[in-house]
Amino acid sequence: MGLLSQGSPLSWVETKKYGDHVRQHGIIQFLHIYHKVKERQKDVLKWGDEVEYMLVSFDHINKKVRLLLKGGEILDMLQGSGEKVNPNHPTLWRPEYGSYMIEGTPGQPYGGTMSEFNTVEDNMRKRRQEASSLLSENESVCTVTSFPRLGCPGFTFPEFLPTPVEEGASRSLFFPDQAINKHPRFSTLTRNIRHRRGEKVAINVPIFRDQNTPSPFIEQFTNDKANEAVASKPDHIYMDAMGFGMGNCCLQVTFQACSISEARYLYDQLATICPIVMALSAAAPFYRDTSDIDCRWGVISASLTIDKEIYSQLTKEGIDHLLAQHIAHLFIRDPLTLFEEKINLDDANESDHFENIQSTNWQTMRFKPPPPNSDIGWRVEFRPMEVQLTDFENSAYVVFVVLLTRVILSYKLNFLIPLSKVDENMKVAQKRDAVRQGMFYFRKDISKAGIAAVDGCSTQNGMDSDPEEYILMSINTIINGKEGVFPGLIPILNSYLENMEVDVDTRCSILNYLKLIKKRASGEYMTAARWMREFVFSHPDYKRDSVITDRINYDLMVKCNQIANDLTTCPELLGVTGSKLKPSGSKTISL
Repeated sequence: MGLLSQGSPLSWVETKKYGDHVRQHGIIQFLHIYHKVKERQKDVLKWGDEVEYMLVSFDHINKKVRLLLKGGEILDMLQGSGEKVNPNHPTLWRPEYGSYMIEGTPGQPYGGTMSEFNTVEDNMRKRRQEASSLLSENESVCTVTSFPRLGCPGFTFPEFLPTPVEEGASRSLFFPDQAINKHPRFSTLTRNIRHRRGEKVAINVPIFRDQNTPSPFIEQFTNDKANEAVASKPDHIYMDAMGFGMGNCCLQVTFQACSISEARYLYDQLATICPIVMALSAAAPFYRDTSDIDCRWGVISASLTIDKEIYSQLTKEGIDHLLAQHIAHLFIRDPLTLFEEKINLDDANESDHFENIQSTNWQTMRFKPPPPNSDIGWRVEFRPMEVQLTDFENSAYVVFVVLLTRVILSYKLNFLIPLSKVDENMKVAQKRDAVRQGMFYFRKDISKAGIAAVDGCSTQNGMDSDPEEYILMSINTIINGKEGVFPGLIPILNSYLENMEVDVDTRCSILNYLKLIKKRASGEYMTAARWMREFVFSHPDYKRDSVITDRINYDLMVKCNQIANDLTTCPELLGVTGSKLKPSGSKTISL
């Protein structure tokens, strides 16, 4: 969850006074880093994943499940028995926005050898076991993207009431401040966003219109002193706190590139892949009720423009047009949190002001300069994936994306299309069942080099503005290929693997992961979002009214927990038990 400084947080009025100061010195800090390490080459290719978890409490007597507000307590114990006593501990744990959330990563980044793909799932399983071992009976660690009854009455344990008419961080009708992480950054961020806007966050997600859903669907609010009815749209689910976005879970991968040019190349290529993988990993169909979207991204995203003064400053300092444009996109933002102790910094050796702005830009890709005076290289963070129910699924998506970066770099592939088309793809990716129903702009010939950059914030040259170079394709065509149209990413990855020296166990693990991606893309296996919808719609208590009751939520989360802990099978999501590929001693196992 970005930068976590310690200190005395300033109010929005005080923070705003230093907005120009933070932006100016953030750019200076970036320039110091850039000039120091722009020529740095041959950093080792490293990568790592980040999995966000929710803690839940099951009430088996009353058939309820609630979010467990003890993330801080569990985090302290995990760090106390892990990295604080052993710097080589295999897992690392960090706080997240919700007080019911924690984030786990491998203790050390993975390297460039193929055999490391065979350790990802084991490490994810170890993280789940570590966290689970600290919980009491009837408590569990879950990897669900959106908790279905987040914001409904009594969704936390212990239960707290929202305080919409009292001074607090969010002043939400639905989301109590106690559900926000106790670290001062999170509540300050929440409060300052509200003060900066001059009003609360207003998120409207289209409701899924079922047979008995009221038409029009209009929410009724008690104690409506903030005129919520005006902010709430008909036929939409209304949410009034950033916890509805930041309180969801995701799966991320960060890559360290060998140089700045390689990092920029990966950033641009992967940006076009973001909506494809988002649709493939869709796992967020519920926001208090059943929605008509499958992904969380639209709940937390925001539109941007460019700060021309910052752009001019960067180009005068020798930053090329496209990288300057990218940084200028970020720095139109105000700093949303600031600590009194962190106002005046040594710009040559600290980067807090740069990270202050960088870490509050929620984009699908993040370009990350090295921290000052460190041995960490230029990095790229891939952020659009929804977290999956099982460690196997999460490993599959991570391995797929990491393998794709290997192929992009090895074959010098070109996925670039205009960013306006990427934006259109992002809108499609979030729609219900986009993996089967959506059509996405994608480049026809990915071996052909691009030309001039067009319409957007790329970090380097390579965009192709020729509309003949890209067409609308289905996810199935993009991932699995279609004769005469597109070769498919999975066949390309499979070809790459056949030419690599890989031990049999690792090869079979990789092929198992790619099999999941392949069958999700074809629709043979369901996405988590589709599976959850069908579970709810087939529940005997569901009234075809778009409402998820406590009992439906309980049964769904019990099932999710059983699947995640291998206590039951789910062929709709994962295939038939025993269908995993087995080592055969052959180098040419195919999908």
